[in-house]
Amino acid sequence: MKWLKCATLDGFNAKVVDVEVAFVRALPSFAIVGLAQTSIQESKERIKSALSAIEFKFPPQKVTVNLSPSDLRKEGSHFDLPIALLIALQKSEFEFEDFMAFGELGLDGKLKDTSTLFAIILSLAKDNLIKKVIIPKQSLEKVSKIPNLEIYPCEDLEEALAIFKSPKTVQKVISGESLNFPYIEIDQKKYYFTNEFPLDFKEIKGQESAKRASLIASAGMHNILFEGSPGCGKSMSAKRIPFIMPPVSLDEILEKAKLDAIEGKEPDFKPIREMRSPHHTSTRASIFGGGSKNAKTGEVSLAHNGILFFDEVPHFPKTILESLREPLEDYQVLISRVNTKIRYETKFLFISAMNPCPCGNLLSMQKECKCSELEINRYKKHLSTPLLDRIDLYLQMGEVQPSDKPSISSSEMFDAVKNAFISQHQRGQGEFNGKLDDKEIQKHCALDASNQEILNNAITRFELSQRAINKTLKVARTIADLERHENIQKRDLLEALQYRFR
Repeated sequence: MKWLKCATLDGFNAKVVDVEVAFVRALPSFAIVGLAQTSIQESKERIKSALSAIEFKFPPQKVTVNLSPSDLRKEGSHFDLPIALLIALQKSEFEFEDFMAFGELGLDGKLKDTSTLFAIILSLAKDNLIKKVIIPKQSLEKVSKIPNLEIYPCEDLEEALAIFKSPKTVQKVISGESLNFPYIEIDQKKYYFTNEFPLDFKEIKGQESAKRASLIASAGMHNILFEGSPGCGKSMSAKRIPFIMPPVSLDEILEKAKLDAIEGKEPDFKPIREMRSPHHTSTRASIFGGGSKNAKTGEVSLAHNGILFFDEVPHFPKTILESLREPLEDYQVLISRVNTKIRYETKFLFISAMNPCPCGNLLSMQKECKCSELEINRYKKHLSTPLLDRIDLYLQMGEVQPSDKPSISSSEMFDAVKNAFISQHQRGQGEFNGKLDDKEIQKHCALDASNQEILNNAITRFELSQRAINKTLKVARTIADLERHENIQKRDLLEALQYRFR
């Protein structure tokens, strides 16, 4: 009996699968066992046709393929290649110990890329579970960006067999970084960015306070809520934030590409953080993940390391808004089903926007609000106090005025964010200011005696919770970084207090 390693996706992560093939003297048959789903069961016909295309005679024996462990559900057409290799090399003495093989077979023996292949290999590489990998040539451009891999790209099944039959003639590729983007290097680690700003803050006239709040939110990954009349620029500001977000590491770029691959999108490997904008009619399962049998990913997990934007946030169902409290606080969400329990990471910047009332004219100086007090209270009650407590920055935006002019550009804002990013890393922080835990807050957000007295007065006056105190300190730390202050100054703390929801 021979075996070769492959893998399958289990939620976000890949699990190694041993593909075993046994040949028994019995009536000729071909069976695949080990909780193989339809896409794998159908591979029998593809494998037979591909083997016949290279003039291989299928053995007149009972061929049994086992996918181990047998209690793990497996799916994907990428199992075609390892099964075909094991059958074709049944009488050989080759060892497959260090190899893993992935690829869908065409009826003529050609190897094809699959939508999950990149995500599987990336997941295995992050856990150091893969060294040598055989893949279709179509997959080389993506897979070669994963570092520390020995890649054997093949056009068809015959080339894959040559890896073992004629190893001296086979060309391999050693993967590594190949990103043609500018970067900064901190502690021998590269962080990539782009100088392209398809949506620029210079296009927004006026709204200086919104631009300032957007800058602070981006620099420290702080959750932000925009409130204002329709057309004042809430959504415009939110849609420009992804382009001024901090630089990203290669690991984060690959993680984003992995999420794109899982979702069926073609990865672009650009150093721009993902922005997810679900509509308020989206179901709870589509936002948090779920499914009747397998737990699938949702918008909150797809926004990991990026942005989750809720426009018209009071229109989202109360159950969805209250369910946001866990991912915003613990940076993870647990999806439990009868068959599976999967934990997803949810460390994102949460942006929300809302009108001040149902008709939107409550703050307007020109239009009359037609909402009753009861309607306004019912509208605002959609956002509970515990949820608002998790918002770092609350900003009330005014109406656009004829005298408003463009001011700061996205390029200038990104330069400030980049400098704050460098300051955070030089302090030895492993996280953005907005995601610091209690111990890190004590270490990096310490106040002197006079500033502590200001904060104590604010705690009494505004009845700040412990979470609100921590949020204020983290925002003050980001403002200090933007102003190039080594320690939090009085004006940094006072500005941070202005952004608390009252």
